[in-house]
Amino acid sequence: MARFRPRKMFRLVAHLHGAQPAQVPAWKREEQGLSRGLHDRWSTLQRHCADQSSHLRLNRLVRRLTHYDYGVRESALAELELATQLIRTGVHVTFLPESQARTADLECRVGGERFFVEVTTMVGSAERQRLPLRGLDLDEVAGDEEDRGVILTHRILARIRQKAKQLADYCDPVVLGISVPRADLQGEKLSRPESIWLDLKMLAGTVTVLLMSLRSLSAVVISLWDVEPLPSKAGTRLANVEFVERPRHQRTQPRVRLLIQNPQALAVLSERQRGAVCQTL
Repeated sequence: MARFRPRKMFRLVAHLHGAQPAQVPAWKREEQGLSRGLHDRWSTLQRHCADQSSHLRLNRLVRRLTHYDYGVRESALAELELATQLIRTGVHVTFLPESQARTADLECRVGGERFFVEVTTMVGSAERQRLPLRGLDLDEVAGDEEDRGVILTHRILARIRQKAKQLADYCDPVVLGISVPRADLQGEKLSRPESIWLDLKMLAGTVTVLLMSLRSLSAVVISLWDVEPLPSKAGTRLANVEFVERPRHQRTQPRVRLLIQNPQALAVLSERQRGAVCQTL
């Protein structure tokens, strides 16, 4: 989750004890810098999350969504999207307070069952301040397409290891959500648009092997926006993996979403929890 010093660049119009988000005029929404779709999702969260901690974080979320830094914007957007999707599946979502301690982002309840969600985004660092929100395609990096897919897989594995250390103290199930909005591998200035070809079965298998040594993580949800799935060479399917692949021309949703459960997790997702997370795919 991105950390930054807040900058008062845009005026907030839906305060903790102020006007209801649904009553915000269009010109004030535009003053915030949010599109109608983003504002509607943010308003949904404001209505659903009635506690003070959630409202404080949601007010900060507006500043992050309109931040000058591309990485901060994408991090906020991934948090907004996953929280909204969970609510639509019937999950009760609460935003946990921000603190110096490394904690998860969301506390989720399905009936009387609780689990936690941490949301993280992977973006390249070079040139990212000038990039619009998911507005450009990745340009081609020199090298073989298969090599680029392997590099991306290794970056995902490294992020899972990093986040597992942060989430090691939870006793309830923990889901790690990873969003890869742009498969920027090295941050080079690139010449022509091209998506990365990725072997999804290899990715799922390597993540499963890693998760078996990271028992604090119950599952990982990976959202890949800028990839092309390689044709499968084997008919085998991992029982702990669910995935959804969308058409290339559909740009409003990730190209691929995967749910990879940890067979060796200390706290396993219940059937109801697993069903709710699967619906977000």
